[in-house]
Amino acid sequence: QVQLVESGGGLVQAGGSLRLSCAASGSRFTIYIVSWYRQAPGKQRELVAQIASGGTINYADAVKGRFSASRDNAKKSVYLQMNSLKPEDTAVYYCNLRNALNNYWGQGTQVTVSS
Repeated sequence: QVQLVESGGGLVQAGGSLRLSCAASGSRFTIYIVSWYRQAPGKQRELVAQIASGGTINYADAVKGRFSASRDNAKKSVYLQMNSLKPEDTAVYYCNLRNALNNYWGQGTQVTVSS
């Protein structure tokens, strides 16, 4: 069983930056694909960034060039550096770990960007 705890959300003005962190418990962190998702009010949850176990990173078009995802396998942690934030980035951000057998979600952290 894996538990995920996100942190780092908050209120920021447009153009500002935030860094989200996600700490995982349990073992075998390296075998998972790790991702960041977000869900804005009234909208479906959407993928923001995904890091494969081999290190390949993919980003949603809406955040390319502004967000940077990373993982630290030794610390069993995932990070999302968010720069040049826009009001449309306002959402609850979720950390996700998955493989062929399991799919784990964190509780989410709120990010609010004011204009």
